[in-house]
Amino acid sequence: MGATKRIGILTSGGDCAGLNPVIRAVVHHANGNYGWDVLGICQATNGLMSRPPQAIHLDLNEVDRLLTLGGTMLGTTNKGDPFAFPMGDGTVLDRSNEIIEGYHSLGLDALIGIGGDGSLAILRRLAQQGGMNLVGIPKTIDNDVGLTERSIGFDTAVNIATEALDRLHFTAASHNRVLILEVMGRDAGHIALNAGIAGGADIILIPEIPYKLENVCAQIKKRQDRGKHFCLVMVSEAVCTEGGEQVTQMQQFGECRFGGIGQYIASQIAEYTGAETRVTVLGHLQRGGIPSPGDRLLASAFGVAAVDLIAQEKFDQMVTWQKRQVVSVPIAEAIQNYRNVDPQGTMVKTARGLGICLGD
Repeated sequence: MGATKRIGILTSGGDCAGLNPVIRAVVHHANGNYGWDVLGICQATNGLMSRPPQAIHLDLNEVDRLLTLGGTMLGTTNKGDPFAFPMGDGTVLDRSNEIIEGYHSLGLDALIGIGGDGSLAILRRLAQQGGMNLVGIPKTIDNDVGLTERSIGFDTAVNIATEALDRLHFTAASHNRVLILEVMGRDAGHIALNAGIAGGADIILIPEIPYKLENVCAQIKKRQDRGKHFCLVMVSEAVCTEGGEQVTQMQQFGECRFGGIGQYIASQIAEYTGAETRVTVLGHLQRGGIPSPGDRLLASAFGVAAVDLIAQEKFDQMVTWQKRQVVSVPIAEAIQNYRNVDPQGTMVKTARGLGICLGD
């Protein structure tokens, strides 16, 4: 696509490890190999909404330091649907045309959007409405974007959760305690399941598999009978109470977020078994820090592939990782195929084969 001289890139939704390596890869390939200008859009779609649009020129010198840097140098936001944007007076306003005008005023020939299913759905709607040439890159620690085996940020989050479980193991054994680790994952249990297996959890609870407390306590009793008077429990934040109620916390701006299921599980275990319990909530630690080698590799492959899609004029596509290689799929199909844990999948079968209790 010889006519394409200027492309934009933005990060949208929650931050995660691996975003900066994507930006680095895009600039290296687009600027270094195609000779294109690359503009980094600041603060996601809010940057295109600003007047003038908030964007910075990115060149090879600017991105050299990004490979091991966590977060996103461009900033991001996971608040404010541009089609119903909350205003200061309490009303909502459709500001989608402001974003579209921002895209065109920058003279962009294409836009690379890095986001999860929600962000990509919004970006695609904007692109369809405003004639924006969009290529998507999936990122989320939850690993729930459809049609890709891996999303940027997941590997680092699993590494952090696994390390936390490794460290808790020694304290649990030293004090004969039941230690519960609550991890993120939104509606999907991928982090809890993968890190739980890798870290040697005795019990893993995920939202895709309903549990019974009697089964959880039976696993603890079984270990006690074997002379193991400690236990490690991995719990995904979206797990409900035994009665099916979500455990949430109200945030500063009126948002309701998952959080607190670990404490619920701990109190129930203590009541039923008399075991001394403690809870650790990892929270945003899973999203921060230095990206793992796995996320750096995936980010580099995705960034290069996204630039090539623009060169080939293949828009409205998302890069994905399938069968050890990068392929592209329609964004619409990716966001329609939500990917949570398959209760009959390999990782679940692996956990069961290892004797890990899943609560059912």
